[in-house]
Amino acid sequence: MDTHMDAHRDTPGEPPRSSARHGSDHIGGDSRDQNFFQADADLRDLLRLYLSAEEQVHFWPHFDRLGALAGGDLDRWADQADKHPPVLHNRDRFGRDEQWIEHHPAYHEMERIGFHEFGLHAAPHRPILGWPTGVSPLVKFTLHYLFSQAEFGLMCPLAVTELAAMLVLRYGSEELREKYGRRMISLDPVELMQGAQFMTEKAGGSDVGANELRAVPDGAHWRLHGEKWFCSNAGCDVAVLLARIEGDPPGTAGLTAFVVPRDLDDGSRNAYRIVRLKDKMGSKSLASGEITYDGARAYMLGDRRQGIKILLDQVNMSRLSHGMRAAATMRRAWHESLAFARSRTLFGKPALRQPLMRRQLLQVLIPAEQALSTSCYGADVLRRSEEGSNTAAQLLRIITPVIKMRSNRDNVQATTKAIEVRGGNGVIEDWVNSRLLRDSFIPVLWEGTSIINSIDVVRRAIARSQAQGALRAELHRLLAEAEGVPTVYRDRLAALCDRTIDYAESVAAHPDSEKYARLATSALYHILSAVLLAWEGNRIGRDGGDARRLLMSRFVVEHRLDPQPALSMPADAWEDEAGEWLLGEAPVSLARAAALVASGTT
Repeated sequence: MDTHMDAHRDTPGEPPRSSARHGSDHIGGDSRDQNFFQADADLRDLLRLYLSAEEQVHFWPHFDRLGALAGGDLDRWADQADKHPPVLHNRDRFGRDEQWIEHHPAYHEMERIGFHEFGLHAAPHRPILGWPTGVSPLVKFTLHYLFSQAEFGLMCPLAVTELAAMLVLRYGSEELREKYGRRMISLDPVELMQGAQFMTEKAGGSDVGANELRAVPDGAHWRLHGEKWFCSNAGCDVAVLLARIEGDPPGTAGLTAFVVPRDLDDGSRNAYRIVRLKDKMGSKSLASGEITYDGARAYMLGDRRQGIKILLDQVNMSRLSHGMRAAATMRRAWHESLAFARSRTLFGKPALRQPLMRRQLLQVLIPAEQALSTSCYGADVLRRSEEGSNTAAQLLRIITPVIKMRSNRDNVQATTKAIEVRGGNGVIEDWVNSRLLRDSFIPVLWEGTSIINSIDVVRRAIARSQAQGALRAELHRLLAEAEGVPTVYRDRLAALCDRTIDYAESVAAHPDSEKYARLATSALYHILSAVLLAWEGNRIGRDGGDARRLLMSRFVVEHRLDPQPALSMPADAWEDEAGEWLLGEAPVSLARAAALVASGTT
């Protein structure tokens, strides 16, 4: 395996020490061998806001170790696994019908880190990393964030094993919990059973109620007949899926949840077959396949016809995880872009000093930090909801699809911009940029496309649950707490908050306005992130830290929420200075950040 830096580069992302450049010395650097935790002061600032003192002391060394792995060995293994995707074998050398999926050794190395050393699949369910209980949502999502900066594909098996285990442990019989649930959260490589959820069929992707997989009784068990069309982690040991028992009504109301093991108690293979593996544009290390069930034995999970309710129980966590993974991919794109801009000379000046390059860099940084802020906040709201807060549950109902929808669409745009920062090498597979872009498209589709998530916001969260009231109150509360933010800027944010939520309510009130649901959802995301960034910048700066997040808030307002008219020449001196701070390493005082967000506003 490649375990060494290029010989001509002394420091990751930096030019060679010699002033004379020749040939390869001109090639801009990358972020390989950085520690992605140590390089991310923004993440550390947010963790200090949201995590308890005990969590910070305990998990800091673990975050540091995973950050080093993500920038080093994990990144090398991810590159190799991407270039050597899994292979489906249908027969062994004796001609026996023994199906198995062969992964590159680099994939197994990543499994060792993710499943067995860090226990990402078990994080909420049991003690990991020396912590006495399951960890809080933000600790778990921070581990996801660091791991995903190196490898996106394996995060799917890690996440779906965790969520399938949650469903089995929560809804399964004592027998199912002992036989499968306990092993799905094991850290022992011999005992561990990887999980999955198989939802999609040819008839039903987003429209799950159209699914055709049938379940027929067989004594105390059930037999499945039909197909699943898109099965990620296809070689898993146990899957949770939906099927319709013959005679039950059509639509989602007639679906029941089942647990389906790969192997039966006697060691023989269950009666299903992986037809083929998908040749995907991204997450190539992940085995996604098509499966045919020909009388496979299954065990009912929970009550009959409660399948959709059971499977939706994991949606909040899955969607929030996708928000944090989008933040991670964009952050990696930012690491790459900054390393390049700092080490590349263009037209006699460092690329970092070129005006359009600086603007392009900010177009990578700002959406990455929007996603990080909203995801950290979402994790904290999830914690409060799990502790019994009804207000948090209402907030979660609306912010989860909002975060998932917009952060993942921004991910595609930011990774594209990062390719352009690097130039021609950005599309060469020797560099990570093209993999980041290919991977960024995949989660746009998982756990509901942007269409499905935006419809969820306006139809269900607003029209049905009236969750926008809780969001409005929460945003105004956060603004009231941000006392160090100038009144003129807080008033502007408050007015935008009300205008945005009023617009979303109007879209939700009129069925013929549903075509604007995605616009309304995006606006909700941007006002949520703008308020959070201002609140965070105030809190961090008030305590003597770096208030740069307050500057990011105004970038969101000016470019995503309340932009100048097209083809105008705005007075943006504030933006030039703010960009200097954001692209530099010096901390910004709260007083300076406050002056810049108030500059030119009335």
